[in-house]
Amino acid sequence: MITIKLKSLKNLKTIALAAVMMLVMTGFSVSHAKYAKFMEEYSFTVTNNTGNTIKKILVSEDGSDYGYFDIGSGIKPGQTVKLVWDQSTNGEACDQYVKAVYDDGSESEAAKFNFCENGVDLEFD
Repeated sequence: MITIKLKSLKNLKTIALAAVMMLVMTGFSVSHAKYAKFMEEYSFTVTNNTGNTIKKILVSEDGSDYGYFDIGSGIKPGQTVKLVWDQSTNGEACDQYVKAVYDDGSESEAAKFNFCENGVDLEFD
């Protein structure tokens, strides 16, 4: 009779452990899905159709306070590059003003784009 109780207790422990593992795995799947959504990459392309190198791409939600993309040494004339939004911007508005700063110090006109759309392609002429 003691052996039966120990077997029953062992089976109960096994069932409890299996239930906990299922809960952990289910929780992991849900949190992983949320994490994957959070990690979603937002990107767009920039094509430089001008005769000058683009040295900075400036962006702003309100059209007055601008941040910028790190584009290294710049985007040369005729070059197209893919830019990826930093994850810290995921909570910002879809509509953003964008302008370019060229190697001669001039700036393009600011234009408003919806970056929540797929396949946003910016061309600077």
